[in-house]
Amino acid sequence: MAEVSEQTKKQVSATEPDWSRETSKNYWNPVVRLIRSIRFYQKYQNKPFLKGLKYFGVVRYRFWSVVSGADIPLNCKIGGGLLIPHPNGIEIHPDAEIGPNCLIFQQVSIGNNGRGVPKLAGHVDLGAGTKILGDIIINNHSKIAANAVVLRNVDEYEKETGVTVK
Repeated sequence: MAEVSEQTKKQVSATEPDWSRETSKNYWNPVVRLIRSIRFYQKYQNKPFLKGLKYFGVVRYRFWSVVSGADIPLNCKIGGGLLIPHPNGIEIHPDAEIGPNCLIFQQVSIGNNGRGVPKLAGHVDLGAGTKILGDIIINNHSKIAANAVVLRNVDEYEKETGVTVK
């Protein structure tokens, strides 16, 4: 692992979510609306006396999912501060876990390869077209380059390119 300066380590937290990353100054921001609809549904999914709000959350989710072009399931585990600049073509497995302050670009797949699903720790950056497959852990502050295929664990502050096999 390469030596990382203290200033780099302090820039974005891997444990404390930065909720300002999930806000927008204008109304028409499909990604922010999609993430908000997922969080809204998850807030009300286990409250039977507020069943109408749960269904309203599903309708909101479906609308913003179609508009944004992303396949992010309602029941997935997403940490706070998720940033998705271009949501088109993103696919996330329902059992995958995404830590706080992650950055995901377009056409990213986080999924199952028959051996389990991945877990992304805090502040992981995934470039466009990245495929993260299998029962692996992408540790804090890792960066995965565009069009990389990752099939093995990635250490903290590590940068991955190309195809990485166990």
